[in-house]
Amino acid sequence: MQPVITVEFTARSGDQSFKEENVTFHNPEELFAFVAPEGGCDAIPNEVSEIQMVFLPPEHPNTQNPVADKRVTLELGMVFLTGPLAAIVQTAEQLIDKAGRGELSDSFLKVIDVNL
Repeated sequence: MQPVITVEFTARSGDQSFKEENVTFHNPEELFAFVAPEGGCDAIPNEVSEIQMVFLPPEHPNTQNPVADKRVTLELGMVFLTGPLAAIVQTAEQLIDKAGRGELSDSFLKVIDVNL
């Protein structure tokens, strides 16, 4: 199974940036398990200053609506979600829902700059 989402953790020192770690997910459920309480996101080192979540293009392009596959970036605090517009919008909606239900870890809420 090919990964669908790659997450890169980057630390910055002056003008230099250092990749701390890469994590790949095969589906959105794995991503949400990672950002859930006790899901692994809590282990993000304090030195991390940017998190890039890169959603890979769909296996089959959307021929009915090519705008759905347009590459976009959404910034939430120090988290940048980049990928096809449809995937980013769907993920953002799920993040809003999960934040409201208390299904996101405190550390993830902190890095996306949300205070509940």
